Amino acid sequence: MSKTAEIHETSRSEQVRIVGNDGMQPLIEALCRAVQHRHPGIEFDLEMHGSSTAFPALASDDCLIAPMSRGPWKSEQASFRSAKGHAAACIHIGYTGHGPRPGAKTPPALYVHAENPLAGLTMSDVARVFSSGHPRGDVNFWHQLSLGGNFAHRRIHLYGLRDDGKYASGFREAHLGGRAYAAHYETLPNRAAVIAAVAEDPYGIGSIGWFDGQDFEGSVRVLGLSRDGSDRFCTPDLADVGAGAYPLSAFLSLYFDPAPNAKPSPVLATFLEIALSEEGQSLVAQHISSHQGYVPLSAEDLALERSRLRAFLAR
Repeated sequence: MSKTAEIHETSRSEQVRIVGNDGMQPLIEALCRAVQHRHPGIEFDLEMHGSSTAFPALASDDCLIAPMSRGPWKSEQASFRSAKGHAAACIHIGYTGHGPRPGAKTPPALYVHAENPLAGLTMSDVARVFSSGHPRGDVNFWHQLSLGGNFAHRRIHLYGLRDDGKYASGFREAHLGGRAYAAHYETLPNRAAVIAAVAEDPYGIGSIGWFDGQDFEGSVRVLGLSRDGSDRFCTPDLADVGAGAYPLSAFLSLYFDPAPNAKPSPVLATFLEIALSEEGQSLVAQHISSHQGYVPLSAEDLALERSRLRAFLAR
C-alpha cells in the first residue's frame, strides 16, 4: 500500500475533535470540508462554545485543534504547561475583526473623549501612560503628550478593567512590559462603564477589549496607535487591520499540542497547511462583512506564519 493510501485508510476510521471559539464555527466548518477533500471519509466533531474552552480541552487531550479568537491568558498557558510539560503551539490564520462598524463589536482599543485633540500614541507612550516605573519615565499629565490649552496642566485620568487575569492582565503583559498599572488607573466593573466614564471626562483615556459602542457614538472616539518607529497612527478599521498595522489586533489562531517527541498527524498537518493556503485565506475573507468581521493575514504576516509552519512540520 502506498503512503498516500495509508493516510487515506487511516483517515476513514478517524474522528477529529475541534473545541474552541463559537464565532469561528462557520470558518472552521469550511476548513473541515476542505480537509475532507484530501482525507475522504474523515469525520470532524466540533464543540464550539467559546475561546475559554479551548485550552482545557487541548490540555486534557479532548481535541486535536483548539481555535481561538484571542490570545490565551497567562493562567491558560500555565495550566497547559503544567499538564503537558511544554507550551502549546499555534498558527495565526487571520485577524479578529475590524471597526467601528454598525452592528458589530470594535476590536480592542483605547478610547478618548470626542473633544480630546490628541492625534494618537505610540505603543511606547501607551506603556508610559498606563504603567508605573517605565525606564523612560511615566507620563501622568497631558502636557507631556504636547497638549496645551485646557489640557496643559491636567492629569491624565485612566479607566479600564480589573487586572484579574483576563483582558486587563493580558494587555499589561503584552503592552506594558508586565509592569503594574499606574496608581491612578481606575478599575470599573465592565466595558460599558469604562466608555461611559470617558464619555463624561475630556481628560480620560479608557482601555477595553471588544465593545459595541453605538450608544456612545459622538461622545468618544477610538484613539489612533502606532508601533514604535512608525509615523502613522492606525485604528482598527478594515484597511489598517488588513495591512497588519493596528497594534492591538487580535489573531484568529489554531492552537495544538506540538508533542515534541512525535510527528504531527497527517490530518493536523493538512488542516494547518490549508488554513494558510490561498484557499484558506479566501475562506477567512468571506467573513469580512459578517458579524465577526474576520480579516485575512497581510502578506508579511502570512509569509511569517507559513515559515513557522514549515519549520514545525520539518521537525
